[in-house]
Amino acid sequence: MKITFLGATRMVTGSCYLLEIGSKKMLLDCGMFQGSKMITAFNEKDFVFAPNDIDTVVLTHAHIDHSGLIPKLIKQGYKGPVHCTKTTLELCTILLPDSAHIQESDAEFANRKGLRAGKSVVEPLYTVDDAYKALQHFHTHEFGEMLEVLPGVQVKFKVAGHILGSAIVEVFVNEDGKTTKLVFTGDIGQPNQPIIEDPEEISGADFIITESTYGNRVHKAYDKEAELSEIINDTVAKGGNVVIPAFAVGRTQVLLYYFQKLLQEGRIPQVPIIIDSPMASKATAITLTNPQEYDEEARALYEMHGNRLLAIPNLRFTATAQESRMINEMPGPKIIVSASGMADAGRILHHLKHNLWHENCSVIIAGYQAEGTMGRRLIEGSKQVKIMGEDIKVNAKIYNMKGFSAHADKEQLLEWYGKMKQPPKAFFVTHGEFDAASNFADELQRRLGTAAYIPQYGDSVTINGTEWNVTTSNIVTTVPEVAALKEYLRQFESSYLQYRTKIEQIVARDGDKAAGIRKKMEKIRKYVDDMLSSL
Repeated sequence: MKITFLGATRMVTGSCYLLEIGSKKMLLDCGMFQGSKMITAFNEKDFVFAPNDIDTVVLTHAHIDHSGLIPKLIKQGYKGPVHCTKTTLELCTILLPDSAHIQESDAEFANRKGLRAGKSVVEPLYTVDDAYKALQHFHTHEFGEMLEVLPGVQVKFKVAGHILGSAIVEVFVNEDGKTTKLVFTGDIGQPNQPIIEDPEEISGADFIITESTYGNRVHKAYDKEAELSEIINDTVAKGGNVVIPAFAVGRTQVLLYYFQKLLQEGRIPQVPIIIDSPMASKATAITLTNPQEYDEEARALYEMHGNRLLAIPNLRFTATAQESRMINEMPGPKIIVSASGMADAGRILHHLKHNLWHENCSVIIAGYQAEGTMGRRLIEGSKQVKIMGEDIKVNAKIYNMKGFSAHADKEQLLEWYGKMKQPPKAFFVTHGEFDAASNFADELQRRLGTAAYIPQYGDSVTINGTEWNVTTSNIVTTVPEVAALKEYLRQFESSYLQYRTKIEQIVARDGDKAAGIRKKMEKIRKYVDDMLSSL
């Protein structure tokens, strides 16, 4: 058996793992790369395998960085099933067509300019029709159900507690009279998240492919409800709007859960709460119709409200673009929740454009923000951003509420793994930027005494029972993690020019100090230039 790592390697998007068992081939996830243009360009590249050679696909959950290239896979020749949970399919019915719509819109925009300049026609990655055709390949299964996806290969879904329908995938491979158990974590949720059950414990495995999104961080232990209510009350008192970029699936519903609780307790005022995302509206409807996945507290609320999870009188969902535009013409303070969650596309850009420059407004960044996204730039302190071609001054107060993350942190993951009866022979640490993956791998080795390897794009591991051997990638083209590094270094070069201007301002006050700082920064810049030239 061989596992090849084809995404989420030293980064948090593009989840994709190829399993080769004898002559059969199986994919775990087929996700889209998200972030800067250099990263998303990898969605356009050919798969390193022939799609029609794949025999089966297993999907951990609906998020686009795990599911978003399935329509491309099927468009290019895959004919088999996509195995997932019931709610994952329901969420994919809104996420994949929406992703396709974005592909079509981006292609149309590129052609509108490119054709006038004599450039070739740009084709969308896949169309809305392709997305709906892909959904016909989905087969749903219950949590805990053992299913045979290939001869000698069985799979079981366990609750991951990340979003509705999210699953940890246990894979049992029978080869040459030996059974090897693999665990693909997908994304592991924080314990005690609202609405959904906590991650289900696993007894152990021979090998674990683990996420590490927060592998070098610990979620701040604080009262999220108190902070959220304080931000809303302060902003409303100033007459401003609270703008929240939020993932349509998961984050929006958690925020609504907290808004309802704070309103019932009289801790926030009755201002309009507007969900400006058609996808979030549909995802909320799916959440409200799947009580079988609620945790104990959510089930109690559901029953108390007459089989309704949410009962917020001042809640409003917008559907059309016209309704969205009218939000910014409404007088008085309001709470605007809109996608995308990393503020890099969608309706949220219009709301940021109208609110970022107002000192009385607030922006809440609630969760992980990938390199190169608008959300990341805001929490890193950018004083000016470009939105739809226009430079916007950042005067609004920016809050980074990390406690809303749907990912378990380092300590939560280590505690979860510490409960296993059978520690693995090795962890393969994926789905995290390199510093997070590296820190987490070190902790796994130190605390659990287990080998941990951080694969690069294209690396593979050959497994024979409990023996394993890694082969490093022979893919010589630029790979996503190198593109991410280039993007980071180029951002540094851009920032350097801003800092150099500040240093020049210091010269008038303290020439010696400024000269010393400038000399050190020149050395750093030369080092960065050397790195860029070597990549």
